[in-house]
Amino acid sequence: MSLFIFIIFLIILFLLMEAPLFTVVAGLSIVCLYFADFDWQAIQIVLIEMNRLASMPVIIALPLFVCVGCLLTETNSPRRIMNFLQTIVGWLPGGLAIAAICACAFFAALTGASGITIVALGGMLYPMLRENNNNETFTLGLLTTSGSLGLLFPPSLPIILYGVVAQVNISSIFRAALIPGIISIFVLSSYAVFYHFFHPDARDKGKRPPPFSWTGLGQTFLKSMWDWPIIIIILIGVYGGFATIAEVAALVLLYVILIECFVIKEIHFFKQLPGIIIESMILSGAVIIILSVALGFTAFLVDEQIPNRILHTLTNITENKFVFLAGLNIFLLLVGCLMDVFSATIIIVPIITPIALTYGVNPIHLCIIFLLNLEIGYSTPPVGMNLFISSLKFQKPITVLYRASLPYLAMLLLLLILVTYVPLLSLWLIE
Repeated sequence: MSLFIFIIFLIILFLLMEAPLFTVVAGLSIVCLYFADFDWQAIQIVLIEMNRLASMPVIIALPLFVCVGCLLTETNSPRRIMNFLQTIVGWLPGGLAIAAICACAFFAALTGASGITIVALGGMLYPMLRENNNNETFTLGLLTTSGSLGLLFPPSLPIILYGVVAQVNISSIFRAALIPGIISIFVLSSYAVFYHFFHPDARDKGKRPPPFSWTGLGQTFLKSMWDWPIIIIILIGVYGGFATIAEVAALVLLYVILIECFVIKEIHFFKQLPGIIIESMILSGAVIIILSVALGFTAFLVDEQIPNRILHTLTNITENKFVFLAGLNIFLLLVGCLMDVFSATIIIVPIITPIALTYGVNPIHLCIIFLLNLEIGYSTPPVGMNLFISSLKFQKPITVLYRASLPYLAMLLLLLILVTYVPLLSLWLIE
């Protein structure tokens, strides 16, 4: 037992020294499986789980959507979408901020990463919002918290990863996440309108928003006309049920390559495309390797009945479903602060899923609760990832980001409570 504890300590030390995550998870899986039976053949479970993952058809969608996100990051697609959204809602009170929120959600959904969204759009949106006389605190909080809104919209990579880990139908999760995702955008947009009306600087001294113009709408739509079919393909494929997730991903990737390389020509087919594909494959390959070795650790947890032991402890504390959900939210918010969404999904989901099922929580509802918690956790002090990314991007002290994010976090926490205790918001479109 002392040797086991020493090895676990070394693995944690390697993690703190920022060793590659897949090596840490693989080491943890192998050590736990060996000491469970003191038999090296038990380690074959890791290889068996890796082979099982590779045989899942849905895993094909992961690298394809990652490649789509990497491609769009290198284009002017985010600016075109932002200009179009600004034309639609820019005339409203706080319209520019609403357009920024929608643009961040759109881009985060395509890239699957809030940090990339802040880096890619922050440099464009920050000066636009400040020139409109939105104060610094409002602007920083908006961009920091909006960076992760897209996690609930297709083709969100965290949703795909969750579906693989928890063995839940991914198309059903996409449908279930639509209403909570729309409400989250509405909540933050409502705060933008509230801020405009009740903050003197924004109301009196800011630039007068441009009036709505059908001509301007037509012009910005034409400029972004090649971007909208991406959304149409995803919506029809996912919500219409006409294609699998992998088929939708392949079609979207083919479309983006054809348009960006041969129609708009923002990406050079021979000079830039190979490098972008290699970059995306490195990223997706890392995620798949981490996932495959983590499934071995999941097998250990199941074999040793770890979830059952945790469940026994919880039921001794409370058998009330609502109390359990409150405790789960607190736990997941802490996880969201400390871990990225991919690591959290791989490590935490196998533990909480069987426990939540025992309490009668629908697995798809659990997914929405999980993702919304991690979405909020990204911007939650003291160590939310978005806070540090924004601090680096905008060159502001981290404490400034803490204060800037609080109003947005308060509203998102109210939304979390609503989604947690009103399952119909998540399950309406799948029932």
